[in-house]
Amino acid sequence: MSEREVVVFFLELAALLAVGLLAKVVTQRLGLQTIFGELIGGILLGPTLFGALAPDWFGWLFPTGGPITAARTGVIQLGMLFFLLMAGMELNYLQAHRLRAAIGWTSLCGLVLPFALGFGAAIALPGLWGSHPAGKSLVFALFLGTALAISALPVIARILMDMNLLRSEIGTVVMAAAMINDVIGWTLFAVILSNFVAGGATAANPWRSLLFVGVLWLVMLLLRPLAQRALRRQPEPAPGWGNLVGLAALAVLIFGALAESVGVHSFLGAFLVGIALSPNSAKANPGQEAVQQFVVHFFAPIYFVSVGLQANFVANFDLAMVVVIVLVACLGKVAGATLGARLGKLPARKALAVGFGMNARGAMEIVLASVALQYGLIDQRIFVALIIMAVVTSLISGPAMQRLLVARPIEAAGYSLPAKPV
Repeated sequence: MSEREVVVFFLELAALLAVGLLAKVVTQRLGLQTIFGELIGGILLGPTLFGALAPDWFGWLFPTGGPITAARTGVIQLGMLFFLLMAGMELNYLQAHRLRAAIGWTSLCGLVLPFALGFGAAIALPGLWGSHPAGKSLVFALFLGTALAISALPVIARILMDMNLLRSEIGTVVMAAAMINDVIGWTLFAVILSNFVAGGATAANPWRSLLFVGVLWLVMLLLRPLAQRALRRQPEPAPGWGNLVGLAALAVLIFGALAESVGVHSFLGAFLVGIALSPNSAKANPGQEAVQQFVVHFFAPIYFVSVGLQANFVANFDLAMVVVIVLVACLGKVAGATLGARLGKLPARKALAVGFGMNARGAMEIVLASVALQYGLIDQRIFVALIIMAVVTSLISGPAMQRLLVARPIEAAGYSLPAKPV
């Protein structure tokens, strides 16, 4: 890059980070999740507002091609990988033996029903979605089913933590079931991208990708005991935790490159590294907290503000599509997870609270939609609808759980009003 291009690159990163930090302050004062402020800030900074009011300045700061765009894309890609590392590290292995039936049924019904409704909506309403850039309506139906089946584990974990429910019966069921849903959903999404979008699949490619995904999972399972042993050996306070953060970053880059080299998206490699490093208890270790601080205060603001740059949210807003996606997403996940929790013998109110807890899509849905748009699997109208669905489902999860659980004795439910914004 030339000297001028380096200056523009630094200025655009500074703009993304500044908007993200400002959004954090504003949303905390309003009692909202930071991610919502970052998304709104990105929409204002992107083509929706800034690009419409000052197109020349917007084109100068955010060019659509050349080395500046390539460098920005690389930083944003790193942000996605490190966010998924953090998401994988949220998969705390809580003691759930007593609740294995509720967890199993909740994860099964909470995955199958929203997937079936999303798949069915894609097939039954072809005129709503328009032409598919990937050229395959069946592939789009698989994607939409997958997109509506996943949950947002980091958002769910934060909601449960702020309600003092993370170690409760409800928290155990929701976290474990969401973990299973996310693992299956992201694995399926990786297979869809690697075979039907990125590279002209043959009949054998899906099986080859599943084999590669299985190998990556096997490597993670073999490395997890070694990683846990290394975590236990770190003294507290530990000057060596910084080295562990560096090793985690190294593992993300290596696993991401390995995943890409075998035809599977790099995000799965980062996600698996996070699972390998996730603690065996609900308490985060200092190394995990260091990674989270690094991601939350640098990579996450840049990544989620950049989401607003990817589409004009006014020009591409389709009310009918938004309504369909939000309704199908909520109906499938809430009804499916609630049914599963009831089959697992949870009381009705707790089962419904589990359903609303599983309904939060949040940041994970945004990452999935962004990758799908990048690969041309969806257009900007569908992208905007999925982003709005992620925001709406995350906003209603906490209040719905609060309303369902407030009628129960506070001490018995382990419930308290949130002490700070999610």
